Amino acid sequence: MKNWYVLSIAALVLMGVQRFLYKVSAERECDTAWTTFSFMATVTVLSAVFFLSLKQTLTDARMLLLTAGINSASFVLGTITHIEALKHVPSGVVYPIIRLNMVVVVLFSVLFLHDHVSLHQVLGILLAIAVIVILTRDAEERKGSLGSIRKGLFLVFVSLISGSVASISSKFAAVYSNKLGFMALSYFLGTLFSAALIHRSSKERSGGSRKDAVRIGLLMGLINFLGFYTFLAALSVGPLSIIVSITGLHFVIAVLLSVIVYKEKLNRTRILGMGLAVASILFLRT
Repeated sequence: MKNWYVLSIAALVLMGVQRFLYKVSAERECDTAWTTFSFMATVTVLSAVFFLSLKQTLTDARMLLLTAGINSASFVLGTITHIEALKHVPSGVVYPIIRLNMVVVVLFSVLFLHDHVSLHQVLGILLAIAVIVILTRDAEERKGSLGSIRKGLFLVFVSLISGSVASISSKFAAVYSNKLGFMALSYFLGTLFSAALIHRSSKERSGGSRKDAVRIGLLMGLINFLGFYTFLAALSVGPLSIIVSITGLHFVIAVLLSVIVYKEKLNRTRILGMGLAVASILFLRT
């Protein structure tokens, strides 16, 4: 069995658990800025400690700065909008749509990296569009404030695009720069970005919410450090489209955990949407 495949499966499981913690943060009404800040800071510290202790060197400082800057900004935006979307739209809708960012990744590969698109990938893209239509309609039919639902869907699509940019930049970083150095710098910049949001949000949150936010963020950071490093390790030796397709299935773990822990209902429409999303991801494999 190829090494990149094993690494992809490990990243899949770890990312699924981490994304479920987004749901935990939303359910506990934690301060999203504090959750994101502690999450980013934890990964920054871990990456820097390992980078220094292993005495690794940087090969291309300019590429590192470029990829880290793009990755940190897109990842922070994607994380915040993801958590906030879960406060307005069910996880059975949020996770599948956001994980369809690999459609954007495939399109980028075709247009800019001149990758060949197979018939399976075309079918995957068409299925992805069907998923977005089905789950969006399901969310709009959900009882509640129409304005809140529309806001949630807007946040979902912002997170989708942000995640796509983060994945693409990760591929370049995995190939052209040091992985631990990239993680340390990217998450350090992410920590600064999220810190800028704390002052405004802290005025509207209680101390208890902040305490839970920091605890959840620390746990997120530990799991993400392991998951993201294995993801980068897989990308450094394996094909982008297949690895992203495999790790893209992690939303299933997050949704199932949400059903088990928070008793969220999976109606037929959402089950259909999730099934089509999984099929789309599998079709997008080369």
